[in-house]
Amino acid sequence: MSVEQPVRLHCFAHSAEGVGVFDDWAADVGAGVEPVPVLLPGCAQRRTEPRITTHAALLADVLPSFTESRRGPYALYGAGLGAMAARGVARALLEAGLPGPAFLAVGAWPPPRPPAALADVRRATDAELLHALSRGGAVPAHSDEGIFLRAMLPVLRADLELAQDLEDAAGRPSPAGPLTTPVLVVVAPDGPYSAGDAAGDWHRWTDGPVRVRTVPGPHAFGRGGRELPRLLGRACRIARRLVQEAEPVG
Repeated sequence: MSVEQPVRLHCFAHSAEGVGVFDDWAADVGAGVEPVPVLLPGCAQRRTEPRITTHAALLADVLPSFTESRRGPYALYGAGLGAMAARGVARALLEAGLPGPAFLAVGAWPPPRPPAALADVRRATDAELLHALSRGGAVPAHSDEGIFLRAMLPVLRADLELAQDLEDAAGRPSPAGPLTTPVLVVVAPDGPYSAGDAAGDWHRWTDGPVRVRTVPGPHAFGRGGRELPRLLGRACRIARRLVQEAEPVG
């Protein structure tokens, strides 16, 4: 009797430094699902590598793990910046003619964008970026801006540059046409976007079905929240069942 391979749930964090949020997911996604955190260069065990700041560099780093021959369905999940990264990967797989995910799940949408005061974060000086972040509330009140600048600004800049380049890439027409991937949009009850707004936004990115689910709790997209991995685990098991039902018999 063959052992069924688990559905692999590839998880993109809300920021390059946020991959630790998935540390406890294996216990919550449930049977038959394997969470696979996507660790980008510049963080954790890859801390000595240069950070990724472009759409092309992201795909060059991530896509090889999806081009290997794998059996069974898999899914993508991303929150914030990770939602845009996961969508970029799904589109690249479509353009390459490779098997795409059973579904794309996104949370904390939209991803972080450069402050409106900065037309292009890639050309902003450190002083301009710090000033804009201070006005937007990203710099803690009464903090030592010198320490913040040295410790945090390179990380924030890399994430903002990547977000901006992913948005630029998303706005360019794809030779493969629009996505047909089903999208599961996860919102928090106290988040800035309603379920209707979130669904409307994602209908612009895919011709596939869009479903919206609300995840309760103050830690909906952070470490310690259990409802989100449980929801995604159920979605993965449903995806496996639908694939099995669609397979020809004999």
